[in-house]
This record gives sequence, structure tokens and C-alpha cells, in this order.
Amino acid sequence: MRVPLSWLREYVDLPATETGRDVQAKLISAGLEVETVEQLGADLKGPLVVGQVLTIEELTEFKKPIRFCTVDVGMANGTGEPQELICGARNFQVGDKVVVVLPGAVLPGGFAIAARKTYGRVSHGMICSTSELGMGDDGTHGIIVLPPETEVGKDAIELLELVDEVLDIAVTANRGDCLSIRGVARETAIAYGLPLRDPALLDVPGPNAFGYPVQVSDPMGCDRFTARTVTGLSPEARSPIWLQRRLQKVGMRPISLAVDITNYVMMELGQPLHAYDRRLVQGTIGVRRAAEGEKLVTLDGVERKLHAEDLVITDDRGPIGLAGVMGGANTEIADHDDVENATTDVVIEAAHFDQVSIARTARRHKLSSEASRRFERGVDPAAAAAAAQRTVDLLVLLAGGTAEAGVTEVIAPSAPHTITAPADHPDKVAGVQYGRETVVRRLQEIGCDVYGQDELIVTVPSWRPDLLEPNDLAEEVIRLEGYENLPSTLPKPPSGRGLTHRQRLHRRVGRALAGAGYVEAPNYPFVSEQVFDQLGLAADDPARRVVKLVNPLNDEEPALRTSLLPGLLGALRRNDGRGSHDLALFETGLVFQPGEERGVAGHLPVDRRPTDEEIAALNAVLPEQPRHVAVVLAGAREQAGWWGKGRPADWADAIEAARVVAREAGAELIVRAGQYGPWHPGRCAELAITVAGAERVIGHAGELHPRVLKALGLPGRTCAMELDLDALEQVGDGTPQAPSISTFPVATQDVALVVDKPVPAAEVEAALREGAGELLEGIRLFDVYVNDEQLGDGKKSLAYALRFRAGDRTLTVDEASAARDAAVALAGDRTGAVLRG
Repeated sequence: MRVPLSWLREYVDLPATETGRDVQAKLISAGLEVETVEQLGADLKGPLVVGQVLTIEELTEFKKPIRFCTVDVGMANGTGEPQELICGARNFQVGDKVVVVLPGAVLPGGFAIAARKTYGRVSHGMICSTSELGMGDDGTHGIIVLPPETEVGKDAIELLELVDEVLDIAVTANRGDCLSIRGVARETAIAYGLPLRDPALLDVPGPNAFGYPVQVSDPMGCDRFTARTVTGLSPEARSPIWLQRRLQKVGMRPISLAVDITNYVMMELGQPLHAYDRRLVQGTIGVRRAAEGEKLVTLDGVERKLHAEDLVITDDRGPIGLAGVMGGANTEIADHDDVENATTDVVIEAAHFDQVSIARTARRHKLSSEASRRFERGVDPAAAAAAAQRTVDLLVLLAGGTAEAGVTEVIAPSAPHTITAPADHPDKVAGVQYGRETVVRRLQEIGCDVYGQDELIVTVPSWRPDLLEPNDLAEEVIRLEGYENLPSTLPKPPSGRGLTHRQRLHRRVGRALAGAGYVEAPNYPFVSEQVFDQLGLAADDPARRVVKLVNPLNDEEPALRTSLLPGLLGALRRNDGRGSHDLALFETGLVFQPGEERGVAGHLPVDRRPTDEEIAALNAVLPEQPRHVAVVLAGAREQAGWWGKGRPADWADAIEAARVVAREAGAELIVRAGQYGPWHPGRCAELAITVAGAERVIGHAGELHPRVLKALGLPGRTCAMELDLDALEQVGDGTPQAPSISTFPVATQDVALVVDKPVPAAEVEAALREGAGELLEGIRLFDVYVNDEQLGDGKKSLAYALRFRAGDRTLTVDEASAARDAAVALAGDRTGAVLRG
């Protein structure tokens, strides 16, 4: 919300010395996020005056049309003689009043003006457009043409209000009242302790039977509808300069007088309005839900297919507007240039619509407007009649119209919202002794009616629909007393509590993967369901069952992830596309697995620690959220250099990452050939653990399938690993084990075993490890050899280095050999391995 300081001063008598920066500091202290203060005209220097065009000579000898003009600027040039100027614009004629900048002036951006020769003539200044004066877009893209009654020689800086300060406020979703000058003025008045001149305090006539007929069929969607009629508008009436300038300063483009007035009142009071051309409205104006499949052409010229939940404004023909979002083209106010079809009679709509309904309609049609932004954040329903009256007054004043006596008001009965709260509730929330007097005063300042002593009964003002419970009232007191005045107190945790076992494992895994050369890349937990097709998951894969968000941040990603890979692979693709081709990324995070319908989660208290029962009840309705860990790799795993050749990342690196994680958990990880979804069927390892004597698959690792790489736009030979970290924690001992150190020497024995090619090396290693017994300290596969001529068809040779050591003595050669022979024997029994000759 852009708030000109000059407009703000109309409703709050700020000290003359207060600058925009001063107001910014006050509002930030009160809890509003004032992002910037724009200094309009700070580098503007006159003379900048009103001139009248006397003559225009067309210079046709150049590539583009050029005009040599003489302009009367009065005595502003010191001589009273006509000013000679060169101009390329063509939207003005002889007799028009224009804005002239004279030599010696400086325009915004440090553009100094001097007399100079151009196109064979000397131009003593220039005729200005809105962009050259930093006024924004007025829709004309040409020279500013002023009203005929404007005085020649008048200072245009003052006339056009070019010097001002504009506060740019990022209004949060709960403070819809601050999407208006009225709301910001109220906050400013409270911050300075000054009275507020409320622009909504107008004398409004009561409803009568002579107003325009209105029928509201959905009082839940529209609980208030005010209609007023103004006739006899002058077709030649234009928005005055002050009105146009205020709209430009708040970021809106002037269009026509009737539309400009409705926009002006919306910005002033926060109540969106709509003006209908009365001659184009047929019959009673109605409010109802759309019929499925109905169509409406909105003011932006787009034909929209309506949804059954859309709230629409209708007449006897059908829909004439999307309620609270945008009007229809079939009742549009005529452009001010179309004199023949000029709008002379208008019907003003000032209504209050349901927040959720408007928000869903705007999102459904991807049609966010100034009106929908306000309705979905909450509009003051009591301001509708005042906004309609303010619009009528301005139309009568500026367009010469006549206000009809008829006033239509359709109001659904409702009681004001009240909240009961202890007077010391803000004290308990903030840990500060404010006292009842301060609490009552602050609540009254924001518009609440407060009754009671120890127990306060607070009636919430109509413009603050976000105040729903005692904690909301406490927040108001705290912010107005100043967040900066809250004491800095450290919490006092009970002794004996620290990180949980799960949290410690999470940190250890992150440090271990970072130490192995991976970079952590956290991602948003939102995914589209199309990504499961791109990953090649089967139609009945459990990972396709997702938890969907009712109100997603992005309509294209409405589901919560069941795997970490979509986000990580997206990060890898973005980095690869930006020139980083050697990548190793990891993430640890929650995935979401829906179960049976479990009910609706309740609200936890904020003034105390929730009880174990409350936390258990909340957890009972949540989906399962196990923590996973995943890595992705592409490009070089080891760089080439003077030290030797590099090495590309491959499936073995992904498997080793899983082993790194398993070591941190102190768990035994089973690695075997597997086949699943996005992985290459011949280069995929299945990761499993043993739980209660049975094996359970907890993840996969390896190289991704070429079809997946193509679908996701990933570099060739991309590898990945993902496993269930919580499942790994359950079988691990959880305590990092320091390596045992022996003072006795190691005995090394090498064995080369010939096995069938399909036999996994892991099975051979497991048999060797078990057969060698407790004397085995370590085992390492150091060679894999395949040669059908020497080994036979379908055979391969696996060479292992076995390390034996005893903790209490030096092993003899016979003891080491016996352990080796026992290991080879068991491997032969289980895998058919034989010693290579």
C-alpha cells in the first residue's frame, strides 16, 4: 500500500517538521512493515510553469514528425515573450494548456534543461510528459494537457503536487484495514497520540423503498449491499488534477472520472466499489452463486467460464460481474473520449463479500485485483454506506450529477464480535506488567469498546475482523506499547534436556555427508503429482499417495512430497543449467505419507506449554512424517589435475553415501541388486535393514534411468540415493564407536575367489566375514577380474584383502591361515566360490 504523506496529513495533524522517515519509524515501531519512503520531486528544480500553445509549425524534413511551437508562459521567462520550443509529441494543439520546463530547471534523474539547437531550431526548454516529471503512467503516453481554466504562468510544481513523500507499506494478510489511507491514518494517529479525522464519518441517509432494486440470494456470501444512483453526469467532465495525482501516487492509472472516483474512495476508505452504466443494467441487480458453466466477459476482455462456487453480480440477463473481483464488460463505464456513448447515469455498488469466497474466486480465475486483495484480507462492512455516500458526493461535485433520493441497503442480521479476556492476559503473554489501565486504553485506541474490571468484555471494531481471541488482543497491546520495550529474557530449560537421539543423528549425518564432499541443499516440501510420472513410478506405487494442501502456495505444486528426490533433482538441474556441472548435493528432511482419515487438528495454546495429551491428540491427526536422507550426484566426483586423472561420479558413490549414513547410525546396511522407479535397472542397489529377524527395504541407490534424465532435463549418468533415516535409527545402536587400537601387529592374507558373475560381491564378503570369526579386523575388495578364457564362461574373480589381529597376542601364521581357510570354506558353501589357481 502506497501512502502519500500529503494525503495522510488530511486526517492526522502531524507536526510540520515530521518527515516521511519519521512517520516510517513510528509505524514500524507499531508493527507495520514500511519498506521504503519514496521522495517524489526531491531532485526537481524549477522553473516549471503552465503555458498555452500559440502556434505549431510542422517540420517535415526529418525522419520523424517534429513540431516547432511557440508557447505563452506569461512572465515566467522574465520577458513575457512567447517561448520557442521543439516537441515530437502530437497529442496537443493550438490553444491547449501544457507544462513547460524552462532553461535552468532540473528534471527528475538529474536532467538539466538548457537552451539548445536541435532539428535546425533553438529550443528554449521543453514541453513535458508525465514520465519526464516522474508522475507515473497516466495512460496517454504523451504531453500533459491541462484543463482549459488553468492559469498561464502558474507554478506547475505546486499545481501538479510533484514534491511529496510516499510510504510503501507491505501489508500483512491479517491487516486488511491498512490497505487504505483511513487505516494507515488511524495507526499513525495512535502512534503519535493525535486525534483522527475519520473520513468515513459522513451523514448517510437511511435506506428507503425508492432505491435501485437489489436481490441478494446468498446472504452468507454477501452480508451487505448498498446501491446508490447518480444521474446527469456531464460527458465532458474530467478528473481534476488533484484526483489524478493522488491516484498516480498510490500506483493507479487515471481512466475516467466515474472510475477514478470509485478507485479514489477505495484507496481512501478501503471499501471496493463498482460503478455500472445504468442504461446497460437490465432489471434487478442480484447476488448469487454462478451456475456451473456460465460465462462472463470481464473488464479485461477475457471470457471466463464460471465455477459453481463463484459469487456473481447479475441482472435479468445473467452475470454482469465477478463479485468482489472484477466487473463485466457488458455494463462498463464508457471511456471519457467516447462522447457519443458517454455514461451519464450510474449505479454505485458498495458491498461486503465473504473473504474466503473472494480469495478462492480470484485464485481460481488467476485474477487478482485491487478489490479482491482487500476483500480477501477483510473489509470494514460498516464502511459500505459511507463509501457509497462519498462516491455520490464526488460525482455530484466533479461531474455535475444529481443524486437520486433512493437508497438501497440489503443487510444480513449479525451481532458484533465480542471477546472475553482477563485484564492481565497481555501481561502474562508478554511477561510485562502493563496494568489494566494501559490495556484498556490501548484497546480503545484501536476502536474496541471495553467493559469490565478483572474480566474484560471487548467488542471488536468492524474494521478489525482479524481480532478473534484473547491472544489477538494481547498482541495489539504489546505492539502498541512497543516490541522494543519487551525485556530480553532467556528461557530456563529444565536440567537434563538436550537434543533428542533423532536430532543428534540428523546432525551427525549432515556433518558426515558434508565431510564426504556433499553440499546441503534444502528444498520446499511441495511437489506436483506429474513428477511421479517423470520419475517412472508404477501406477500403484505408495509414493503416489500424497497429502494435498487445501490452500497451496502454488497451484502447480499442491501436494506434500513423499520423496526428497524431486526437490534435490530440481536443484541439481538449476545449478547444472547455470554452469556448475560437478555437483554432489544432499538433503535431510521430512516426507509425508497419508494414512486413514484422522479428523481435524485443533489449536494449541500459546500462553503455556501444551500438555502431553494435547500434543498426542494433534499428532494423531497428522500424516506420518518420517525423516529421509537423499543425495544426488552429477559430473566429476574427483577432479583431474597434476596429481592424476579425475573420476566421474557413478552408482558406487551413491551407494557409498548410504554406507556413510549407516555408519553414523551404527546400523548394519544390507546392499544388494534391486530395481525401482527412477533408477537404472542394471545399476540400482536395494538398501535394506534387518528388523526382528526380517529384512525391510528402506531405500535405493544407483544411477538414474535415462528416461528419467530426459524427462527431468538432468545431465547424463546422474546418480542418486534415498533412504529412510528414521528406520535406520531404529536398528542402530546410536552411539558412535571409537576404533579399537591394538599394540599387536596385523596379519594380512589375500584371497582371490572365482564365482558366477550374477553373485553379488556383498554376499561373498558377508560369508568371508562370518567365516573368519572374531580375529578378522577388516576386509576390503581390491580387484574384480573377468576373463572368460582364463576363468571360464560366466565367471568373475573377486580379490579380497583380509586383516587379522588379536587384542591380547601376536597371531601366528597358522592362526591367520586357519581363519582365512575357514572364511574361504564358508564362502564356498554359500556362494559356490573357489580359490583362483
